[in-house]
Amino acid sequence: MTTPLKPIEFCIDGMISTGLFILSGAPKVGKSWLAPDMALGIAKGEKVLVRETKRGTALYLCLEDSYTRIQNRLFELASEPSENLLFAVMAGTLGGDLEKQIENYKSQPPDLKIIIIDTLQKIRSGDETSYASDYRELSVLKSLADKLRIAILPAHHTRKCRDNDPFNMISGTTGISGCVDGSMVMIEKQRGSGEVILYCVGRGIGNLELHLKRKGSRWIAKKNRNRKTLFLS
Repeated sequence: MTTPLKPIEFCIDGMISTGLFILSGAPKVGKSWLAPDMALGIAKGEKVLVRETKRGTALYLCLEDSYTRIQNRLFELASEPSENLLFAVMAGTLGGDLEKQIENYKSQPPDLKIIIIDTLQKIRSGDETSYASDYRELSVLKSLADKLRIAILPAHHTRKCRDNDPFNMISGTTGISGCVDGSMVMIEKQRGSGEVILYCVGRGIGNLELHLKRKGSRWIAKKNRNRKTLFLS
């Protein structure tokens, strides 16, 4: 009780702190627009979804894109680049070279705040989807995040079937949601509507529901719609 401990540090206030978080959504729902926008906001110290950020270096592993595609996406998100936002289109796998690559990278920019991995499947070492394998592989990322005191945010997919609890829609077993510090799930209100509900749950953030609307290339949080309930409309 008398041991002094460092307080929880948030990258995005009330949403993402140091630790392991996961962002899930259906293919083409807009994860690959929201994730780099989060990284850009942290890199610039600007608000993300009307929430304050802690400025620092953000590393975005865009493992399903080319440098050209991610550059074009950034031009749509911002008129000016940030030296604190870095990208890679190749990385090792869990249980392979990835852990060493992340540790080596963390030793370079001392202000590294977050690593976003798009997608989780690209760094998995096999196709096994048991509870044990899901928990084991995510535990590697969780241990790294805790050791390096950074946030790690892999993007992932949801199942096709809907559920009254959005977190049950995260693809894979409950070993994934059981291991991470927090989960975020993007659920489209109606296909092609440009509106989603972003459900968030986790240690230190409780339950959060954000209603987002696509404006150009960015997701904008709609005002006065934040609630503490978990309800699928």
